Amino acid sequence: MDLYYIITFFIFGTVFGSFYNVVGDRIPNNQSILHPGSHCTKCKHNLTPIELIPIISYLIQGGKCKNCKTRIPIFMPLFELVSGLAFMFYYMKFGYSIDIIIPLTLVSMCLILVVSDFYYMIIPDEILIFFGIALFIEIFFINGVNAFLLSLLNGIIAFLAMFAIKILGDVLFKKESMGGGDIKLLFFFGLCLGWANALFSIFMGAVIALPIALLVQKVKESHILPFGPFLALGAMIILLSGFDINCLLSILTN
Repeated sequence: MDLYYIITFFIFGTVFGSFYNVVGDRIPNNQSILHPGSHCTKCKHNLTPIELIPIISYLIQGGKCKNCKTRIPIFMPLFELVSGLAFMFYYMKFGYSIDIIIPLTLVSMCLILVVSDFYYMIIPDEILIFFGIALFIEIFFINGVNAFLLSLLNGIIAFLAMFAIKILGDVLFKKESMGGGDIKLLFFFGLCLGWANALFSIFMGAVIALPIALLVQKVKESHILPFGPFLALGAMIILLSGFDINCLLSILTN
């Protein structure tokens, strides 16, 4: 039975990942996420059901549009795969219970923002507001009033700390060092992870981003990497691992 749920969560994750890719691509362009239906951006060919199967359709079609043969970005099936693995691993971490709702909500937000920030260097407010309302409701009803207020306080502390880091960066580098979306994102990380772990996600994101940034800079010096996807990845890793920096600091100081 456990294997059944593992496979089911993976499949649902790939399906949601396919949808999240659409949302992350369309919202920054002020387009409806429902109309028109999925289509080739080159020839406008409406995709048939057989062309909409996550990962498998890409493999069947050889990574090309069935109609015009335009190459489909490899990012799309990889993103679906990562989404499937994320849902699967979070099920294995939190189990089939109410405890998985908040983690999957946060992860869903992160996945969508990875797409929008990767392609357009934008973290849309619409996405943050939608998932923010969902997280508020979930935390309130699942964890209770006291936990909700504590989570809110953690979110505010993480937001203010990130804002202070941005101001310091602006002064040091004499230019905008961080986008407003990254600062808002820390509020939600603080809400779900606690302020200390939220701030640690900055370090995690930087560690992941550094080798990629160096590689990209070597290939194309003028290219700028958005930090949002790496922040999101750092938070997802912390949430999945159950890491708590407060416990680590306690061990180190004793």
